This record gives sequence, structure tokens and C-alpha cells, in this order.
Amino acid sequence: MDSLFDSAAEEAHRGQEPLAVRMRPRTLDEVLGQRHLLGQGTPLRRLVESEAPMSLFLWGPPGTGKTTLAYVVAGVTKRRFIEVSAVSAGVKDVRAAIDSARRELGMTGRQTVLFVDEVHRFNKAQQDALLPAVENRWVTFIGATTENPFFSVISPLLSRSLLLTLESLSDDDVRAVLERAVGDPRGLDGRARLAPEALDQLVRLAGGDARRSLTYLEAAALLADDITVEVVERAVDKAAVRYDRQGDQHYDVISAFIKSMRGSDADAALHYLARMVEAGEDPRFIARRIVIFASEDVGMADPTCLQVAVAAAQAVEFIGLPEGRLNLAQAVIHCALAPKSNAVIKAIGEACADVSRGSIGQVPVHLRDAHYPGAGKLGHGQGYKYPHDFEHGLVRQDYAPAELRDRRYYEPTSHGAEAGFADRWARIRAFLRGGGQG
Repeated sequence: MDSLFDSAAEEAHRGQEPLAVRMRPRTLDEVLGQRHLLGQGTPLRRLVESEAPMSLFLWGPPGTGKTTLAYVVAGVTKRRFIEVSAVSAGVKDVRAAIDSARRELGMTGRQTVLFVDEVHRFNKAQQDALLPAVENRWVTFIGATTENPFFSVISPLLSRSLLLTLESLSDDDVRAVLERAVGDPRGLDGRARLAPEALDQLVRLAGGDARRSLTYLEAAALLADDITVEVVERAVDKAAVRYDRQGDQHYDVISAFIKSMRGSDADAALHYLARMVEAGEDPRFIARRIVIFASEDVGMADPTCLQVAVAAAQAVEFIGLPEGRLNLAQAVIHCALAPKSNAVIKAIGEACADVSRGSIGQVPVHLRDAHYPGAGKLGHGQGYKYPHDFEHGLVRQDYAPAELRDRRYYEPTSHGAEAGFADRWARIRAFLRGGGQG
């Protein structure tokens, strides 16, 4: 039985919790965003409304509500809640948590939510230790990850669990989170006044991350009761003057950034990169734009450009800022100085346009799948020539539907490495269409 002193200590601790923790939703109806997961009849609703244990993986960017949803499931269903961090826990900790859950289930019938944060950091042995509990439903297992679970989670565990994908919060969702925190008794309880321009700035700085927005709001509230843009700037050490107060320059700067790389001006591109980094732009957003640029504006003129861009994006995800700006800068310089080609985007654009117009045609019979029973009777695969059996790995046969046999999509430029691909593609195309020798 808790003493009066225990209760007082708990109350004092609650007052010291970060704003993001104090404002954590207690019911599904309080959760903002993730509407695709929270509607009536969705698996998450069924889990909350049912007493049956279930295993879930919550996959999404930071600050989208993964931990919140785990707490809500435990709180609403009156289940015990055990949280294990994959950063610090080992197999021994996992087994201890499972044993505790089994004892509780056997003695009282009460179920346990076992929440593993950053579960992608668990190695195979640690993930294997979870399998018996998931298989036998000793716990309601919820694993949170920011990385693709198909690459970071073992198949037996993933196949026994439901995968739910969370999305970054919209600006309206983040705005609602902030407004609720200002007035809610659990939050600032009306003690601070948030100017509309400051609210807009906090929304922009959050980048769809609710936890980040509340952290910044709390920092600003410690400096002043009247929270203005200037107070926000001092609190989070980000100068809003680098973007205008309406946020229009968010779009202007990213546009200038892309166009500077396209124009091969590495210095200008680095300038706009620095402006975005210093203004608090989400580095993952910048990295995504560089990855897109690598295929849209460089393409086959320098195939290594995409590799560098993807590596930079992964590095930023791995180490974050400020060090991640080095990886972004390297990718920007590579993209800016690379030879340029838009042949890739033009090719896929025209191909998609044809499909949208209904120019599809039938897959040639000799290319159809011949592995399933009865396919041979339909003639599927008959007459197919295996290219590896022929000189140079090439053999003349139809690959495109008859209606599209002469349609051209990929028209390479003579820029950079694409010049070599252009020569090879011209000779291959001529041979396949019957206009040349192999």
C-alpha cells in the first residue's frame, strides 16, 4: 500500500515530467493524426475494444505517436505496461519482462503490454527471445521502429504480428497539439500566451513531429509568458529571419536549392542547404529531395549519384544533426557537379502516360508465367528464348506488347556516363527490333 509520502513524491515527479509526456493522450479519441489507424473497425480499435492479446509493429517517423499508442492501449484496456528500450536492454531483460508477464497472467489473469521501443536495434538473438511470448500470447507485444521492419525484424516475429504504418503529422495536427498544450491543465494551463506567428513558427520547426513541437513550446514557455517568434528563436536557437514569417520562403528556398544543383552551382546549392539547416528544416526532408534529384536531374549521366544520395539520407537518419549536415553537403556537391540528364523522368513519365491512356496491350505469350499447373496447356512460355544461351546474352524476340513494339521511352543524352549507355542502348534496340546484328 502506498504511503502518503509515496503519493506526494509521485505527484511531485509528475509535475517535473516533460511537457510532451504530460500531454500524452489517454484515449484513442485524444490522439491527433493517424486517422487511417483510428477509425471504427480498424485493427487498433479492435485491440482496444477486445480482451484478446495481439502483437503489433508500429512503424513511422519520430514523434508520430508510436509510444503514445502503446500507452493508450495499455491504459484503456487496464493492462500492465512494461517498456523495454532496445538501446539498452539485452536478452536477459527481455526474458525477465516476459516471465513477469506470465506470472501476472497466471496469478491474476491480468494481461501485460510489452512495449519495445526502437525494436530494430535488437539483434536476432534478442528478437528470437520475444517469439515464445508472441507465439503463446503471454503478452500483447508492441514494437516501435523508425526503420523498415521488413529489413530490420526477423521474419518469424514479423509474420506473427500486425504491421501498422504511422505517418508524419500534418501542420493542422501539430497546430492542434500545441493549442491543446497551451490551455490544458496537464500542460501550460493557460499560463502562457502563444502569438499566432509564434504558433506558425513552431509548426514549421516541428516538421510533423509532435514531440519536437511540444519540446520547443516548453523551452519557449520557460523564457516568457508571452511567446513571440523572437522568444521561440531564442528558445530553440533557430533564427526565423532565414525564412519569412508566413513560411513562403520554405518553398522558395527549396526551389532555389534544387535549381542551383540542376544548374551545377555547388556554392549556391550549399548556401541554400545551410539556410535550411540553420532554419530548422527537417534534415530528412532535405535528404529526400536530394535522392529525388539524383534520379530526376542526373540519372544515368552519373549512376553513382543516386548511391551517394541514398547513403547520405541513411547517414542523416543514423547520426542526425549537426554532424549529418556533412553527409548532406557531400551529396549536394556530388549532385551539383555531376553531368545532368532528365532522360529517366521523361522515360517513366511517358510510359505512365501511355498506361493511363489505356495503351497496355497483352503480355506476349512466350513471356507469360509457365510455372503453375495448366500454364503449358495455354501455351504460356512456349517459344521463349533464354538470353544467357546466346552470344553476348542477347537474342532477338518480342518483349513489349505488340501494340507498343515500336514505342520509345528511354532516350539517353550524350552527357557523362549516359553517352556510353546511349551507344549501347542504340545498338541493343536496333538488334532487338531487327535492325542490326548482335
